[in-house]
Amino acid sequence: MKILIVEDEPKVVAFIKKGLEEQGYEIDVAFDGQMGERLALKNTYDIILLDVIIPYINGYELCKKIRVQNQNVPIIMLTALGTTDDKVVGFDSGADDYLVKPFEFKELIARIKAHTKRASGVIKTQNLLKISDLELDLDKKNVRRGGKTIDLTAKEFALLEFLMNNKGRVVSRPEIAEKIWDIRFDTGTNVVDVYINILRKKIDKDFEKKFIHTRIGLGYFLDDK
Repeated sequence: MKILIVEDEPKVVAFIKKGLEEQGYEIDVAFDGQMGERLALKNTYDIILLDVIIPYINGYELCKKIRVQNQNVPIIMLTALGTTDDKVVGFDSGADDYLVKPFEFKELIARIKAHTKRASGVIKTQNLLKISDLELDLDKKNVRRGGKTIDLTAKEFALLEFLMNNKGRVVSRPEIAEKIWDIRFDTGTNVVDVYINILRKKIDKDFEKKFIHTRIGLGYFLDDK
């Protein structure tokens, strides 16, 4: 399995690289955004570990550039910027996960293993899912509401598809994490809540009728009632 690390702090690179190589991973390293872009677009990686504050091209912009060419490679951002707003920017840029420094190496390994497993569990029963004025096209990979096209990342699309396939049923955070991210244990991440908030902004914000609902202490559900 081949991993790209884009990080400008030599000590951090040495720490991560040594640990991952001991786990059997093949590692490439880029110390700035330009080198990271060249490697990410030239080579095939199983996962990319991406710092945010790096020279020439910051991590957010680099993530966007990678996503134009590759929607599938998992990207985990490793950064000291740990506010919810920072995480939202990261996820909006196309990141799959966000690990705040300092972190324990075993948590990084857990995240890598979770994101490199084959995604499973999302039921696809038809090529077009429709609830009221919300449409999700599984073939064209696009979403429309009220005739307006809504741009979603690959993970946002998968989460919305899962919620639509489970219309009216409350799904817990652990269930969502397992189905969409293949995380089968509590890593302490709030990635589910962050993605739900992103979806709400994109799906519900500009419409009077809200589809995505919270059942406090239990989870989330999508319904048009």
